[in-house]
Amino acid sequence: MEFKQRLRSFLGEDWTDVAGRMRAALHSDIRLLNEANESILSHNGKMIRPAMALLFARACAGTVSEEGHKVAAAAELLHNATLLHDDVADRSDQRRGAPTASSVYGANAAVLLGDYWLVKAMDLMLSTGPFSMEIIRIFAKTLSDLAEGEMLQLQKAMQGDTSRDDYFRIIYSKTASLFEASCVSAAVCAGASEEQKAAAREFGIRIGIAFQIRDDILDYTATDALGKPTGMDLREKKITLPLLGALLAVSDERNRLVRKMVCEIETHPEYYDRIRDFVFQENGIAYAGTVLDEYIAKAKEALAAFPAGEPVRLLSALADFIGDRQV
Repeated sequence: MEFKQRLRSFLGEDWTDVAGRMRAALHSDIRLLNEANESILSHNGKMIRPAMALLFARACAGTVSEEGHKVAAAAELLHNATLLHDDVADRSDQRRGAPTASSVYGANAAVLLGDYWLVKAMDLMLSTGPFSMEIIRIFAKTLSDLAEGEMLQLQKAMQGDTSRDDYFRIIYSKTASLFEASCVSAAVCAGASEEQKAAAREFGIRIGIAFQIRDDILDYTATDALGKPTGMDLREKKITLPLLGALLAVSDERNRLVRKMVCEIETHPEYYDRIRDFVFQENGIAYAGTVLDEYIAKAKEALAAFPAGEPVRLLSALADFIGDRQV
């Protein structure tokens, strides 16, 4: 059985409940708002974050409480809110093989949509009863991390001096922090032990970092046919792990030259192919792939804190799925 089918089959009514809560939370008597929300929901992607939340709730308690369903739905609403804002900032006209909200409704409407999804996510968090204050603190930190990661990435893109430490701070803040929040908030609502909450945090961080590394590899190796433009990182002057890996293999002089080319790519678009070829020639993709595999392995090690069973087996399979995905 294909992994995604196996996952949906196991989660069953829990999965249906989360989807229903998302749709109910977003409902409005404003026709245009409902139309836009339904369009986004119809291209809602893999829903990895709510799946992880549900699996951790099952791993900790054997079942998923109402509060667990709410944090799983909130995590996905928050994720989509950030994507709506990102697409405006990046001026993207396509996501998941479909036009972005900003390209259909305009940038102003897309920002308002993102705000709406964010507020609805917060409403769900606030309705988690005795867990609400802890859940809000978890996701508030995530929102702070997201903003800091975006600003650090902008700063480094202007300077062209992204280091390996900078890169990992950026991808933790922009991507892994929400994976972390999804896993930990579900564990909290399931009454997990401190050891289990720490293990859920470790898994979420490692998987989130692996997810972004895989994205950064695909930005060099995939094709636009997969549903989103490729090569955007370089065009936006972002130095990601494949390029960092290639830079490690060359002299300081060549390192400085390539970084200068990245900074000037906006006025010298011919540099794009030269830098991309450099990444392949200096085995930057292989370097990033090795680091990716290390993070997947470390994430799976964290699952030892939970009882053996189908939730843990599916979390392990999810880790492999993230490491191997092609889109």
